[in-house]
Amino acid sequence: MEIANSIRSQILIDALPYIQKYHDKVVVIKYGGNAMTNDALKEAVMSDIVLLTEVGIRVVLVHGGGPEINSMLKRVGIESRFIGGLRYTDRETIDIVKMVLCGKVNKELVSALQLYGGKALGLCGCDGQMILAEKFHGDVDLGYVGEIKKITTKPIIDALNNGYVPIIATVGTSEDGQAYNINADTAAARIASCLRAEKLILMTDIPGLLQDKDDDSTLIPFVQVSDVPYLKKTGIISGGMIPKIDCCVEAVRRGVKRTSIIDGRVPHSILIELLSNEGIGTQFT
Repeated sequence: MEIANSIRSQILIDALPYIQKYHDKVVVIKYGGNAMTNDALKEAVMSDIVLLTEVGIRVVLVHGGGPEINSMLKRVGIESRFIGGLRYTDRETIDIVKMVLCGKVNKELVSALQLYGGKALGLCGCDGQMILAEKFHGDVDLGYVGEIKKITTKPIIDALNNGYVPIIATVGTSEDGQAYNINADTAAARIASCLRAEKLILMTDIPGLLQDKDDDSTLIPFVQVSDVPYLKKTGIISGGMIPKIDCCVEAVRRGVKRTSIIDGRVPHSILIELLSNEGIGTQFT
């Protein structure tokens, strides 16, 4: 379909205020879901990030890799186990997590971004003790699943200041060198807050927070964090959305100006969210 030049120019003019708003600001994107496994969507994400960096937005990409980890565990004959939505991580599994996230997935994303003309630097939470972690303290033993004690932002800031997009695999390390599997949403939220990011974006496989979880047309575009307890009480926030939204709330309360849950299945959803008035998904302020 041909687009008239007048429409092309209007699109660019409409984007200008948002380019100015985010210029030289940090935007943290948690990358996951179908956008990581679908080649066309992956291409859209990479090109979006390159465009954002070219107009002066400082992008940090934080990624998981659940499907790739599951695939590798299956290949080596280890059964994937989940407790309360979190992966049980024994000694063999943490070795697979490190190999897949820090090696395969991270370096593939670095290569993909560079293929589109970007400059990327692959990091994991073990580098410079960027994600200092300790064993997860919950009601159930999850093995080598960790919770974050401290984020050291210097490796990230150094990469940004040298013109690179930091691409971060969420494996943390304890003070004695033990690696821990860290939830990627949680890591992205803490990294965004420690960087005082202008925006945190969590890419998911749903449109955002829905009034009716079975009806995509009931998207709630804006939520005040003070309303979240009520939305939980009424069941609008439930199940797997609870930990994601808790990450958004924590990020806002720790200083991130805005957080959004967006549908990564929509091509160029990052650009739509950042560079348009309507945005996409649900924004928490």
